[in-house]
Amino acid sequence: SLKVTTKFNSERLMKYAFEFAHLSRRKKVTVIHKANIMKLVDGLFLECARNTAKHYPFIKYEEMIVDNCAMQLVKTPSQFDVMVAPNLYGTIISHIAAGITGGVGMTPGACIGNNYALFSQGMPHTGMNIAGKDIANPTSILISSVMMLRFLGLPRFADQISSALNAVIEEKKVRTKDIGGFNSTSDFTRAVIHNL
Repeated sequence: SLKVTTKFNSERLMKYAFEFAHLSRRKKVTVIHKANIMKLVDGLFLECARNTAKHYPFIKYEEMIVDNCAMQLVKTPSQFDVMVAPNLYGTIISHIAAGITGGVGMTPGACIGNNYALFSQGMPHTGMNIAGKDIANPTSILISSVMMLRFLGLPRFADQISSALNAVIEEKKVRTKDIGGFNSTSDFTRAVIHNL
């Protein structure tokens, strides 16, 4: 029955989002909210976003209500660059993004705090129904690993793995079942290693 949003954590999140955009040479940050209804909690979230955006005038700033965001993400996903949202909206948006890109096997994930960072598959899918069958798509965990390497300050290795993975995806010769192919996890992994 309660939705708690603090100024301290909202400011911390916004600073991270804008710093990430700046350091990644991204052009735009879109803040997802429901402040038209959740006037206090999402209003505070937006206030923190607006204040942070003032310190990054070289990055385009926009706000979008989560309902419209869901439609826009399906309709024209390329309009988004960096998206920042409270947890609930972020979860909904990441599920839509997973569906657009091919499913849970394509979506990386990261939880980054002040002292610790966790990199894993982005979607909360246990995979019990495919465990041990050599059919899982390893893309999400590979991209998560690339993100981890960048976080650890090892961009050269991150770039090498990312390029090898992108080459496999772009060639469309080796694909797991979830993205329209018939190859195994092992086949896909070997193709990535070959491209390294």
